[in-house]
Amino acid sequence: MKIPGINRFRGTVRRIKKRFAPNGLILMYHSVNNWRSDPWSLCVTPEYFAEQLEVLQKYCFPMPLHQLVQKCQDGKIPHHAVTITFDDGYADNLHNAKPLLERYGIPATVFITTGYIGRAREFWWDELEGLLLQPGTLPQTLCLTIRGNTHRWELDEAAYYSEDDYIRHLGLKPWEGKEGSRHFLYWALWQLLQPLRLDEQQEVLDEITAWAGTQPIARPTHRPLMDEELSMLHRCGLIEIGAHTITHPCLSEHPVAFQQYEIQRNKAQLEDLLGCPVSSFAYPYGDYTPETIGLVQEAGFACACTTVKETVWRHTDCFQLPRVQVEDWNGDEFGKRLLRWFHG
Repeated sequence: MKIPGINRFRGTVRRIKKRFAPNGLILMYHSVNNWRSDPWSLCVTPEYFAEQLEVLQKYCFPMPLHQLVQKCQDGKIPHHAVTITFDDGYADNLHNAKPLLERYGIPATVFITTGYIGRAREFWWDELEGLLLQPGTLPQTLCLTIRGNTHRWELDEAAYYSEDDYIRHLGLKPWEGKEGSRHFLYWALWQLLQPLRLDEQQEVLDEITAWAGTQPIARPTHRPLMDEELSMLHRCGLIEIGAHTITHPCLSEHPVAFQQYEIQRNKAQLEDLLGCPVSSFAYPYGDYTPETIGLVQEAGFACACTTVKETVWRHTDCFQLPRVQVEDWNGDEFGKRLLRWFHG
């Protein structure tokens, strides 16, 4: 496959290799699919994912996460070392991402939120998007009581959301919505739901579902992995399974005992299911405290990934590994981003 501008990328790589100390890059993905509505830019199409992998195969040094961590500790990171990671555990990691990773021979780590595995519902942020940001008609007023506080929103004209409205707002970020819009409501609810426990989140989502007059259905494009699918992902040999808590909580919002249970039990569940040690962890939302780091170390993990947008350098803290999120870019744009990340 010919990727526009890739020769320019290759030439630039050759020049800058001589000028900079070696550093590595951990890439963060979530879904490889074809989502129309993607407010958090979590999805990369299979076509663009293939182009991105071709760029990595030709011009970088892809390696497993555990190998990059070891190279980091030894102070021997190869030039343009790259590790691919996926967060959460979408089913398309098996059905769409794995075949492409195998085609290009590139390893990856998939961080799994075990509480969603095998569930008939989507991840809470996707379920909320499906309720509020899809075309259709909703009641004009929403009133919810969350942790004793009453909240009220008016949708105004946005109660009716046409296909044209939907298409016009594709690409709009949640926080960019005007008051009274669907995106404004989505962002307000997302912020209220994020700190809650999963049972509280589901209770609020059930109320919103009843208000909307619909039923919670896991879309094939958004559903989490099933147990057997997770095992298949692990058995392919190219993909390492990592831990991502049980319920994907915002860890800093919860007591240490709750954090400890989420971290340790998540590791135990994965090891029971896969029959092998699980040594890597990723903080949900990139959120953690110094106490959280200690809990991850005590649980027996060898490393943990954040969402801090930086490269990995010699002796980077292996329990605060930075990552950069990859979006739905073609190979040319992805190559430009790589240059900026490595040598910005």
